[in-house]
Amino acid sequence: MKMVKMTSGKFTFIARLEEEKSPETCKWLLERLPWDAKMIQVIWSGKACFMPLEDWAYGLPDEHIMRIPSKGEVIVYPGGVPHLQWDGEFFMSCGPCSIACQMGHLYGNLVLTVTEGLDDLEEFSRVVQIQGEQTLHIELMEE
Repeated sequence: MKMVKMTSGKFTFIARLEEEKSPETCKWLLERLPWDAKMIQVIWSGKACFMPLEDWAYGLPDEHIMRIPSKGEVIVYPGGVPHLQWDGEFFMSCGPCSIACQMGHLYGNLVLTVTEGLDDLEEFSRVVQIQGEQTLHIELMEE
């Protein structure tokens, strides 16, 4: 089982890569690691942070799709849906939320599940909300 370490300032989150549930989405993420994601506060979705992906994830298949992730679940919305939202999202649930945009509900593929640092997610979300964009460094941990 592959694990990912995500760090931002004083925050460290360890997450399981969900390769069995979303193999193509996990492959997509692994190809980008190490990665410095520029996380911003969501507008429509509740307690969560996200990074706009523009067209980086277009073409990813639907895998273990969800609309209401649990705290600590990270999903990738591939984008490319013209009647909803064209740009994709790397979306991290920090508390009660539902991935959405001004045109309605979105859905995404489960890619990571935070296993360590869950108690710090809401504080991280508040830092993003108050201070603005935060860099989240994401790297594969050695097995």
